[in-house]
This record gives sequence, structure tokens and C-alpha cells, in this order.
Amino acid sequence: MNTTSPESAPAAPGRIVLLTTSHRVAPGLLSWPAWQALHDAGRVLCADGAHPQLPYLREAGIQVDEASPTAEELVEACAGGHTVVVVATGEGEPRLTDGLARLAGSGRVSMPDLELLPASYDLPGARLLDLVQVMDRIRAECPWSSQQTHKGLAKYGIEEAYELVEAIEEGDRDELREELGDVLLQVVFHARIAEEDPDAPFSIDDVAGGIVTKLIHRHPHVFGDETATTPEEVKEHWLRTKAIEKQRESVTDGIPLGQPGLALAAKLASRVRTAGLDVALPTGEGIGYELLALAARAEADGVDPEAALRVAARAYRDAVRAAEGVGA
Repeated sequence: MNTTSPESAPAAPGRIVLLTTSHRVAPGLLSWPAWQALHDAGRVLCADGAHPQLPYLREAGIQVDEASPTAEELVEACAGGHTVVVVATGEGEPRLTDGLARLAGSGRVSMPDLELLPASYDLPGARLLDLVQVMDRIRAECPWSSQQTHKGLAKYGIEEAYELVEAIEEGDRDELREELGDVLLQVVFHARIAEEDPDAPFSIDDVAGGIVTKLIHRHPHVFGDETATTPEEVKEHWLRTKAIEKQRESVTDGIPLGQPGLALAAKLASRVRTAGLDVALPTGEGIGYELLALAARAEADGVDPEAALRVAARAYRDAVRAAEGVGA
């Protein structure tokens, strides 16, 4: 026989909802579960009176109290089965969550249900917005960065590209991630400098918009009615649309002559072969013509002569270090 009366039954511990939002998503754009939790809560608390979400919550009829309760106070507020929603600040309320963890670990307190509810999520690429903001501040406040120009930064772009290639060839994943970031920094840095040009300014959004348009236009087999089932057909689409865009007179137009010699020779050979032209290699005395022939042969065989030479050069370096008695 159950002799427990309603008056003697233990009070329901309630529920604490920690509501997190992303500053990279416009305020007020919250998930449906988040809006439900907010409307159903007995109290909604936020320690930051300037939190960007608050005006939108109040406009939706939700009363938000500016308060920073301790863990004990929050547990007390939930007694009797109440739900309290805490709108987390940018730091994520570590003091509060640590306090709740200590109370739960003590075993002396009847804890309410704890729920972490993300109210908005970052989209892929969201951290790029952070990079743009950080670069903007560095450009404005750093004595060195504020003085840089496109020409002054050019050498760093070359260096970072080479370091990226080295990370790829070494197969070091951590190094690859870091070097990709360094290359990305160069893009964002140059775009930030370009915003200040008095005659022809452009921004990182213009840069991104331009490459998006180019990619869509040069992939008609993805975004249009064309079909392509092999990498070769994709390359044909790319070269055809590129030729129309650039209105070039020669297949050699647009090839940067300042790139390393082997890469330049291979690029020329690739353009000639892809265009179906029958152009004999020039003959002459000297190692340059021999290297040209080797680069063209490598390209025809699907080998990157620059990468192949770097592999051989590394082997040579290792042999030198071994002869010196130096570890690899």
C-alpha cells in the first residue's frame, strides 16, 4: 500500500536550459526548439544586458531578466519543476557550468535536468568571417600591418605557396593545415589593402564573388546543361570557356613567364598538346634546350617536372647529410 501523500512527495527538480548562439549568424535567427524553450520557460536569464539577441527576444514577447545567478541560485530557481533558460554570453558561462558540475558531483543536491541547446549553428566557412574581422583590426591597429602594400607583401605570397607545396609533398597534415592558413592570410591581407585604394577599391567579398562566378561559368557540366564524364572532358570545358572569357590570341597568353623554368616549360608544352598544335621544340646549344625537352617529355608522360626534380634534390640532400654524418 502506497502511503506517500502528495504533500510528502519530493518536488520535481526542474530543468536548466543553457541556450547558445553563434555571433556569426544574424541575431533573432534561432531554431524552432530554441523558440519553444524560450516561450515555455518560467524564467529567461542573461548576464549580458547588451547581448545582441535580447532585443529580438523581447520583441517576440519574451521577458529576459539581466542576472548572473550562482549555480546554487539557479538550482533553487528550478525547484518545483520550473524551467529556467540561460541565454549564454560569448564566453559560454564557464563559471556557471563549472559550479553546476561541482554541485552534481557532490551528490548532496537534487539536480534539475541540464540541457545544452544550440539556438543557431555556424554554417561551413563561418570562421572565415572571423578572419576578415581580425584582419580588419590588425590593418587598423598594427604598426607593421598598417603600412604594408601589395608589392611589399608579394614575396610572402611566393614563400607561403612554396611552403604549402612542401607540406603537401612531405605528407604532414598538421603542417598542411597551417600552411593553407598562411596562404589564406595572404589573400585576405591583399583584399583588405585593396579596400583602401582611392581609384579602384575592392573587398574580400568582391574577390569571393568573382571566383564563385568564374567557377559556375567554367563548370557547365555541374551548373548547366553540358555533360562531362571524364577529367579530360572537364578540362576541355574549362579551357573552352576560359578562352571565350579572356579572348586570347594565343594559347600561350596568360602563362606567367616569371614562374620557375621547369614549370614554365611544362605549362607551355601542356597548352600546345591540349590545343592539338604540332610545334616542334626549338633546338639549340646548351643545357637550357635539353631541360626544355626533358620538361616537355615529363609533361607528356603526366609527370610534374618541378615535383620530380624536388624529389631528386631531396634525395641528394639526404646523401650529402649522410656523407657529413648528420642525421636526416
